[in-house]
Amino acid sequence: MNGGTDSAGASAGAGRWARAARLVLLLGEDERWRHGPLYHEIVRRARDSGLAGASVWRGVEGYGASSRIHTTRLLDLAEQLPMMVMIIDDADRLRGFVDDNSELFATVAVTLSDVEVWQPEASR
Repeated sequence: MNGGTDSAGASAGAGRWARAARLVLLLGEDERWRHGPLYHEIVRRARDSGLAGASVWRGVEGYGASSRIHTTRLLDLAEQLPMMVMIIDDADRLRGFVDDNSELFATVAVTLSDVEVWQPEASR
């Protein structure tokens, strides 16, 4: 049923798994950098730094250092919803990105973890 796999579990000729790292940044939706959203500035700088990819997710509910729960379930307008920025690249490049842009991360929870990324074989 596995159709012939190599020792890493990839199907022969389909692609391969590669080691990478995932930078996860947790912040509030209302956090700003100059006149725009902080998450947008982080993504813009990640792109300008040539990092492999970045995505932003808006949370439904969460809390941070204040222990105050922020949620979309309230009848009034939701405020300060949790946001997550995820950037995938090489661990050393991600560490360098955080070091070079440390002014952005004063109020941001920052984590770095090892991941494996599926790289399909290029079409022939």
